[in-house]
Amino acid sequence: MEELTSWHVGVSAEAFAAAQFARYAFYVSVQYGANQPGYDLIVESGGKTLKISVKGSRDGSWGLTQGYKKGCDYHQAIQAWQEANDKKEIIFCLVQFQGTNDNEMPRMYLATPAEIAQKMNSSAGGRGGTILYENHTWSPRAVGSGTTDSIPKTWEFTRQRAADMIENYGN
Repeated sequence: MEELTSWHVGVSAEAFAAAQFARYAFYVSVQYGANQPGYDLIVESGGKTLKISVKGSRDGSWGLTQGYKKGCDYHQAIQAWQEANDKKEIIFCLVQFQGTNDNEMPRMYLATPAEIAQKMNSSAGGRGGTILYENHTWSPRAVGSGTTDSIPKTWEFTRQRAADMIENYGN
């Protein structure tokens, strides 16, 4: 059997996200092909639509702001990333495969760019960072020594979280 590549992770993350929205009675449109610009899915419910950017991972983290880091500090990079994504009017679906068996659903989260930016700004004891961690404790030699970064329970991709997202951010 071939090794799981980042392409496989991306495609399967989008499929799981689309399936979960459909399971919660949303209508789902999928862009053709992985890694399309801006968003991966459009979901609709109650006459409102949301653009969804799906980010898959198998290592417990999502690298989100590296492309904005050149020539600035972490907080500036995070702000630039947030502003760029706010303009796109998208919601992120974060899909995590680390520690899941083949017969299990991955862990999934829904978050706005503002929520993600706030979490990333507080990373490493407030230093900030380019990576959003699902659950990471900083080692004694790290800047954020002894602190733990983790995804809030409120971000879990539940029926209620999806309904709240479309109600509050849908067009």
